[in-house]
Amino acid sequence: MILEQVGEIPLPAHHGSGGFDHAAVHRPRRQLYVAHTANNVLDVIDCAAGKYLRSVPYLEAVAGALVSEEHDLVFTSNRGENTVGLFSADHEEALAKVSVGVKPNGLAYDPARGLLLAANVGDPSLPGSFTVSVVDVSARAMIADVPVPGRTRWTVFDAEAGCFYVNIAHPAQIAVIESANPSRVARTFRRRRATRAGPGCGHPPAVLRVRRRRACRARFEVGRRASAGRARRCPRCHLLQPDPAASLCRDRRPGADRSVRDGRNAPCRGDSDGDGRPHARIRPDAPYHLCIPAGLPSGACLSRPRLNRTTH
Repeated sequence: MILEQVGEIPLPAHHGSGGFDHAAVHRPRRQLYVAHTANNVLDVIDCAAGKYLRSVPYLEAVAGALVSEEHDLVFTSNRGENTVGLFSADHEEALAKVSVGVKPNGLAYDPARGLLLAANVGDPSLPGSFTVSVVDVSARAMIADVPVPGRTRWTVFDAEAGCFYVNIAHPAQIAVIESANPSRVARTFRRRRATRAGPGCGHPPAVLRVRRRRACRARFEVGRRASAGRARRCPRCHLLQPDPAASLCRDRRPGADRSVRDGRNAPCRGDSDGDGRPHARIRPDAPYHLCIPAGLPSGACLSRPRLNRTTH
């Protein structure tokens, strides 16, 4: 979808460097809050009238803006003074600030527990400065400063899971912090980059392995070692293409339940993909499993087939 510009709203001129940063919408009030980093203020825009209203001052190097519509609150992350700001949308003059970690940026809020998480960019010259800070909004106090593996980018809160998800730039991973126990990182998982389609390539963007909380698809990973040229990369988009002989099979009958601990392929009854070729199953204990032609030696085309159980 291509966005079309429908108008412009003049804002105050920059008084310093930094321009603008993040913005947040308050839908019930139909207002937009924009972090005007160059002016150390939060600009307030009337979306219905399409005009600039005012600015909330005294926010040094403001970077992030977040709105809680449930509690009618507005939050800011102020990199220049290592604080987060919070105020009621009705009383902007009652701005409160809470000290957090080094250079706060991303913000996420749990309205049920009243916890604000600030993802701090940190400073590479300061050991231990890569952290996320958890603020008790009602107490106006930081209750935890949790170390993370590297520089943070942004963060979101999942109310259904009760978790904050923090994007770590390097190493590329997502840190998960449970709102019920915000004093530590509960777990992390690596981010996988999507492969971009090259010009004239025809391959769509793809991810070779994707972790999903509720997986409903069979997934497999092609091993690094591939023999006889059966697994190759597209010269344009570098997408790793598995052997076309590999297929997915759902044969779970007792006769096909022999494992391959000894390196031999267990037989797979029937034609799993309609091509009329016999198959050999690799993982007999999964609803979906990878099949290769029965006569092919184990590991000849896919050196490390790995599948995951699926739930329906």
